[in-house]
Amino acid sequence: ILHMRKEFTIDHIETIADDVLALCVPRTSGATVLALTGDLGAGKTTITQSIGKKLGVTENMISPTFVIMKHYRLKTSDYRLLVHIDAYRLDSSAEMKTLGFDTLIADPENLIVIEWPERIADILPTDCIRVSLEHLEENKRALIVE
Repeated sequence: ILHMRKEFTIDHIETIADDVLALCVPRTSGATVLALTGDLGAGKTTITQSIGKKLGVTENMISPTFVIMKHYRLKTSDYRLLVHIDAYRLDSSAEMKTLGFDTLIADPENLIVIEWPERIADILPTDCIRVSLEHLEENKRALIVE
């Protein structure tokens, strides 16, 4: 994956979602994992919502902060399931295992988007797509792909 840095305004989040989705290439073994880092309010949930919309999710996608994980069935994409995880409230990756993370991560038809991935870094695949969102100004952000 190429290193990339783009500055954008929040009203261009859909274009940035296209850029991020272009990085998500289905794998033959295991789920595609997108790890989104950034401070509170940087836009992690907003970009996840835009990705979901682009993949055909019609229901309202809210941050799964309190439920940890939400699943969305996909009909018009290379993936069958979009899994949105917010690891902010987790104390350890062991908590993800009790939620069936091993099964989800093993399925190549899953696209898994994780907010606060640093909280469960020890169970993330080494080839996950790492994207950081940096808060520059009130409506301006930077997207960094490493």
